[in-house]
Amino acid sequence: MEWVLATGNPGKRREMESLLAPLGVRLRLPAEFGAAFAPDETGATFAANARLKAEAALALTGLPALADDSGLEVAALNGAPGVFSARYGGAGLSAAARNERLLAALAGQTDRAARFVCALICLFPDRRALTAEGVCEGEIALAPRGAGGFGYDPLFYLPKYKKTMAELSDGEKNEISHRGLAVRALLRQWAAAP
Repeated sequence: MEWVLATGNPGKRREMESLLAPLGVRLRLPAEFGAAFAPDETGATFAANARLKAEAALALTGLPALADDSGLEVAALNGAPGVFSARYGGAGLSAAARNERLLAALAGQTDRAARFVCALICLFPDRRALTAEGVCEGEIALAPRGAGGFGYDPLFYLPKYKKTMAELSDGEKNEISHRGLAVRALLRQWAAAP
């Protein structure tokens, strides 16, 4: 069974392949179909952006399209960067530069509460859709730690583990991450579907 994963992010592909192993799904990226894939993420919510990406990937490939939109919501920043997480601080910034921008925005803040949110959709050619959401609560660390993961993982501190997301093993991260929780919710829906 083949699905297209509506992303160009190889980190997401690795995570999703691991999480979807129980289904035996082979994930392909839009780039494998020889076309540029950069749908406009104009939605006001993670769920709306995930749907836009899934619809674009389905139209491009005809395969069931799996898309997520995820990001970081920081309490002291009124939920920012939110749906703009990948573009926080401006287009073209590296993940490290976005992390620096976030730390600068939180300078002097004592409230470091944050959460990762993932909205996930699998859109099928017959227009059926499975949707799920996952949320992982944590805090923003004072400085980046760890070499794993991607994006804001080096700053996202998990008090229960006394580690950032970037310090967790892949297995630990998949167990507790927003994306892991969303995929498991999607798998439960898949198992319950007629």
